[in-house]
Amino acid sequence: MHSHDHGHDHSHHFDTHNRAFAIAIILNTLFVVIEATYGVLSGSLALIADAGHNLSDVMGLILAWVASWLASKAASYSKTYGLKKTTILAALFNALILIAAVGGITWEALQRLSNPAEVAGLIVVIVAGIGVLINGITMLLFLKGQKGDLNIRGAFLHMAADTAVSVGVVISGTVLMFTNLHWIDPVISLVIAVVIFLGTWQLLKESVNLAVDAVPKGIDPATVRKHLERLPGVQSAHHLHIWALSTTENALTVHLVKPDPEGDDEAIHQASSMLAADFNIHHTTIQWERGGAPCPNGTTH
Repeated sequence: MHSHDHGHDHSHHFDTHNRAFAIAIILNTLFVVIEATYGVLSGSLALIADAGHNLSDVMGLILAWVASWLASKAASYSKTYGLKKTTILAALFNALILIAAVGGITWEALQRLSNPAEVAGLIVVIVAGIGVLINGITMLLFLKGQKGDLNIRGAFLHMAADTAVSVGVVISGTVLMFTNLHWIDPVISLVIAVVIFLGTWQLLKESVNLAVDAVPKGIDPATVRKHLERLPGVQSAHHLHIWALSTTENALTVHLVKPDPEGDDEAIHQASSMLAADFNIHHTTIQWERGGAPCPNGTTH
């Protein structure tokens, strides 16, 4: 005997962030154009290179937005869970892009330590200041949503990284305009690279875990089992599996030993409500066992 509990509106989450993604992509595309234009006009290779980096971040935002949109689509006969896992893949790809960006920043910083760059011009500082403003606004758009959604956190970290890089350019550029401390630019770049890496490493770990169907962060299977075994009439719980359907939705399957069939429906209702409220698990499948025969799969876990 099986029981299923699901069926709620998945499009709301996408709608919540739809405007944020649209504004973020428009603002950052505009900044890429500004940065590339002034890079060419001022002959600054640093600005042109950073414009290319920011263009990759725009692609990262688009990737996260498309994944969020795909996750909101209804399931089909061939894709019974829909395309929710695209949000996990987007978070994973964005983490890898950020790791690659850290490598690029570190390499460039080490090169500059041995071969100090020319003093940054005022135009570079001004454009970087515009970058701080645009990236900072974009980062704030995802500040709230990133706490409960790994895909949104990927977008947030992209913007946080860009904001940090732009702040670094403003600081080092301003210092270099008035002093000969050429080492300040690569040192600040290395500090920024470390900060970005520390934030990204956690994103990478969590996205890989979700991609291989590990138990989502913040859910303890032992605690879930104890809660299930407290249900009326339930003697034990086994074959417990918990995994992520997306960066915001979790699923569970479990076998519950309950010798007396009376109260099955009420127990299912209690289990579904408890799992949703206490563990953010909204897709539940329960199989009853009466205890008279061994589990068909022959194992307990």
